[in-house]
Amino acid sequence: MKAIFLCEKMEKYYAVYNNGVVSRLCDMLELDKAVYTKADVISSPDRFSDTQIIFSTWGMPVFTEDEIKYFLPKLECVFYAAGTVQRFARPFLNCGVKVFSAWAANAIPVAEYTVAQIILAGKGFFTHTRLMAGKRLDEAYKRKAECIGNYKERVGLIGCGMIGSLVAEMLKQYDLEVLAFDPFLSEEKAEALNVTPVSLDTLFASCRVVSNHLANNEATKGMLQYVHFSVMPRYGTFINTGRGAQIVEDDLVRALTERADLTAVLDVTDPEPVEPSHPFCTLSNCFMTPHIAGSLGGEVARMAEYMVSEFENYSAGNPCKYEVTMKMLETMA
Repeated sequence: MKAIFLCEKMEKYYAVYNNGVVSRLCDMLELDKAVYTKADVISSPDRFSDTQIIFSTWGMPVFTEDEIKYFLPKLECVFYAAGTVQRFARPFLNCGVKVFSAWAANAIPVAEYTVAQIILAGKGFFTHTRLMAGKRLDEAYKRKAECIGNYKERVGLIGCGMIGSLVAEMLKQYDLEVLAFDPFLSEEKAEALNVTPVSLDTLFASCRVVSNHLANNEATKGMLQYVHFSVMPRYGTFINTGRGAQIVEDDLVRALTERADLTAVLDVTDPEPVEPSHPFCTLSNCFMTPHIAGSLGGEVARMAEYMVSEFENYSAGNPCKYEVTMKMLETMA
């Protein structure tokens, strides 16, 4: 089978596809080690017309259906060693091309990061840290006496897709009561995850720690509003590793301004990054990180490994785990 590496961001490709992975693929496929761009494909249509397999990662170019049919008429699969495929997948799927994504691999570090923040939030870490940094030591020790901790406390998860489900699985090792809001969560899956389905309003009003894992689509934009943040229990913490567009940011700023006891831990914003003049940068109860929850450093190699294994399953006619369908795009991140 003829395959190519296709990516517009060379630095991303070289970070994700290490020499070991490339060598494995070269042993299985008619594949050179060059990395091509969309411009390469369009400028030399005869050269790529028999391509059957594409391997990519962040920087996968967008093609129209007409372009796919003309320039890549024999294409069977795209193996995407990264997370969301929302930006490029639909034209390929409409042309009958299978799309596979390493979203499950990228979910692992996000879930690890999230669980760490949840446990820290339960211990009052963020409130104590800013009080100590501000030399308000007496106030910090007083707050310590009011801290409830993590035993039998309620944690709320918004969304139980791949990442939310993995967070729920990881939280099973803690003595926590986990509530979840997800309109697509079945009774069977809720039971398997050991979570209690509730409404979004109930989740915010009941949980001292709330973590967002909503899929990023038009239906979820602006879903999280002042009415939710403002009713969180005292010393509540809102964690966002989903997408910034799901929050009405002015509403979150308002809630954080009115209630100094609340904390926001934001790994994502909209836009990203925010302007230095944004209130998120000056509010002492807002902690931001530069979108570090996902795969970083050596973690990104895991995604290529997932796609190599997925190709091995595909080529052997075995069941594949990470194929993306058009139906899945309606609800996944």
